[in-house]
Amino acid sequence: MLSASDHKQWVAWTSVLAAIVLTLVKIIVGFSTQSLGILAEAAHSGLDLMAAIVTLLAVRWSDRPADVEHPYGHGKIENLSALFETLLLLITCVWISMEAVRRLTVHAVEVEPTVWAFAVMILSIIVDISRSRALMKAAKKYNSQALEADALHFSTDIWSSAVVILGLTAVRLGQVWPEHAAWLGKADAVAALGVAVIVVMVSLRLGRRTLQGLLDTAPTGLADQIKPIVEGVEGVVDCHHIRVRTSGPHLFVDVHVLIDGTKTLNEAHALTERIEERIQQLAPNADVTVHPEPVNMA
Repeated sequence: MLSASDHKQWVAWTSVLAAIVLTLVKIIVGFSTQSLGILAEAAHSGLDLMAAIVTLLAVRWSDRPADVEHPYGHGKIENLSALFETLLLLITCVWISMEAVRRLTVHAVEVEPTVWAFAVMILSIIVDISRSRALMKAAKKYNSQALEADALHFSTDIWSSAVVILGLTAVRLGQVWPEHAAWLGKADAVAALGVAVIVVMVSLRLGRRTLQGLLDTAPTGLADQIKPIVEGVEGVVDCHHIRVRTSGPHLFVDVHVLIDGTKTLNEAHALTERIEERIQQLAPNADVTVHPEPVNMA
């Protein structure tokens, strides 16, 4: 059975291979049909390939154990990889939008909606569904932001590919009904703009979550859940100054507790161990630090 690290890397590797295949096929069909929608998807898949490679490297490096220079581990590498993927997506949107506007206003290009054009987009949707599900399953299992970002990329491709198919269909209808060809022929470029809009929306969402991770934003509501759990441990008078932060797939929790000042050091240590266990029941695999403070119980 594969270890957690090996499984994450295997899922990332299969995504790299899938992105390579989709990028090459879309480039070939896009140039042969002159479809901006498919070429936009090729560019999107090309950046997905770069993102998949970055994800692969991120999940490999983020699992390295903590060392003297990185006492909290290397989990932030996953956050940085997600930020890099966000920038790649935004760059794609700028190129797609500029080329679509150029085709709509300056230089019209005749698109040939061949059976190969439809076939490659349907193939893309099938592969993207498979990869997004596998990545998201692994992301949830290992709490990996890098894998989740990659899953988001592939799931976005599903919708953008559907938009391109819609554009190609409209161009095909323009060939069937020539009297409407003038406006239906622009559908491919409009579809490309639709792709750009979808990618921008996903990029902003991904960028926001990435910045939250890099800025050590606490998971919403977790501190409020920790307080009553800790105060429910026998011997704890009060729990305060709760700090929660994430570093890639890793979670760190610091809490201060008031305990009876007459307890021996061994008793105080045993109590902090019970507190750590209770917190880890709520947040498995969390790195928990408990700071006991004495209080006069008289």
